Amino acid sequence: MPERLINDPSIIKRMLDECRVIAVVGLSSNRNRPSYGVARYLQQKGYRIIPVNPNEATVLGEKAYPALAEVPEKIDLVDIFRRSEEAGSHVDDAIRLNVKAVWLQEGVIDHLAARRALEAGLMVVMDRCILKEHIKRA
Repeated sequence: MPERLINDPSIIKRMLDECRVIAVVGLSSNRNRPSYGVARYLQQKGYRIIPVNPNEATVLGEKAYPALAEVPEKIDLVDIFRRSEEAGSHVDDAIRLNVKAVWLQEGVIDHLAARRALEAGLMVVMDRCILKEHIKRA
């Protein structure tokens, strides 16, 4: 699949419209962390947030899971707040779980992982902030 589909505006719109259950990998309960602010915003906009972080029990009133594979419900989108070198394993987990989309947050860049996700049929955004993209379209 062509890499031009990464960050395609029409794909971003589809993701924001269709993906209502979002697993946030690296979501922290620390209110000063970007992951917390972004997830809280999405939750307030009606998205179901599922924290994925082995160091958390609950975040934003939701039970946290240590890994994507342990989330007991269907995930639409995996939003990744991890270092770029760690993002690929989470993308691979998302592919195995047959989610619709992966979103690598600002500063999270892994071209090979993004290509694997595209080839597996997932919608892909990389190095963009989902909160900023949502606000642009609100």
